[in-house]
Amino acid sequence: MGKIETKKTIMTIIDGKEVAAALRKQIADEVAEMVRAGKRAPHLVAILVGTDGASQTYVGHKEKCCGECGFRSTVLRLPEETSEEELLAHIDRLNADEEVDGFIVQLPLPRHISEQKVIEAIDPRKDVDGFHPINVGRMNSGLPAFVSATPDGILSLLRYYGIETAGRHCVVIGRSNIVGRPVANLLSQKGWDCTVTLCHSRTRDLKQVAASADILIAALGKAEFVTADMVKPGAVVIDVGITRLPSDKTKSGWRLVGDVKYDEVAPKCSFITPVPGGVGPMTIISLMQNTLKAARHEIYPR
Repeated sequence: MGKIETKKTIMTIIDGKEVAAALRKQIADEVAEMVRAGKRAPHLVAILVGTDGASQTYVGHKEKCCGECGFRSTVLRLPEETSEEELLAHIDRLNADEEVDGFIVQLPLPRHISEQKVIEAIDPRKDVDGFHPINVGRMNSGLPAFVSATPDGILSLLRYYGIETAGRHCVVIGRSNIVGRPVANLLSQKGWDCTVTLCHSRTRDLKQVAASADILIAALGKAEFVTADMVKPGAVVIDVGITRLPSDKTKSGWRLVGDVKYDEVAPKCSFITPVPGGVGPMTIISLMQNTLKAARHEIYPR
């Protein structure tokens, strides 16, 4: 997406699509080499329970990306009324299937199924979503682990753009187990070496804390929450949120926005991710990377 020069700073828009395309080609080349060497292609399975529109769209994107990476892809579509016991039986079968390298259970699940019970039933060696407590614990300890896709995608963006992290103050807004907590932990570890502040709905003086950040990661799921007065000049801003807002200017009748009020925040930044096209494209690529690692037994050697 390139650079935009303002009176105060030169702002670079972080292009998640570009980074994802580069990583996707790298994965495809590695898979082609595996196949030439007589090994089978990685196999990723997705379990989809019910007919949630967003989940179906997301799984469709995963199927497409698998094809582009040279993976084998299977989607197990189950009806909304599938019982917890039936779903757990499918998970047990995939855990034991040596032809399956990794699998995910698409969230959210119907209310009658315990998401935590499902997550804990997945073999950590095939938990390419990185949600199992064993993978979370290994990640928190700095051990090799499957890292959940969005935090891993954020790190890939920082790495690709050569953004300095050592000794810098990173503020993460949002403490979810899927994004906020893991990305805060990862950036505090050796090799990234940030000083991290994790903020949430009870944080006092949130504006002042956010405005002290060299790197600001917004992952709270509240449309356009971060405004210009919350951002330090020259900061790096990573916007994880995505929300549909009504719009009379689009054919669809809605527009996508992030947790950051982009138009007023962007001119103050050194780097910023747009929505869409920033962090979003990286989540599926990170899932592909985890699946390739699973096929190679990189995290849990045999």
